[in-house]
Amino acid sequence: MEKKLYVGNLSYSTSDSGLEALFGTVGTVLSASVVMDRETGRSKGFGFVEMEDQAAAQAAIDQLNGKELDGRAIKVAEAKPRAPRDDRGGGSYDRRRW
Repeated sequence: MEKKLYVGNLSYSTSDSGLEALFGTVGTVLSASVVMDRETGRSKGFGFVEMEDQAAAQAAIDQLNGKELDGRAIKVAEAKPRAPRDDRGGGSYDRRRW
């Protein structure tokens, strides 16, 4: 079963392919993505890597946490499940509530 990892403290120049190449040295990478800001198109400084199985994910954490990538010591940890989003809609102002 695949395992998703959080990768933090990334350089703004780190790319998806750079992440995939680094994590590929440890095990089989199913996907690798750097999270980008929608408005600026610039990296937010973190990303996610999906490894083939738990053993590969643990090896990546053990071997790559604190390792330098593009001049930055990266943080590698198991990704936490995404919190449920509030589906109340847009941010319109309703005067009747006041």
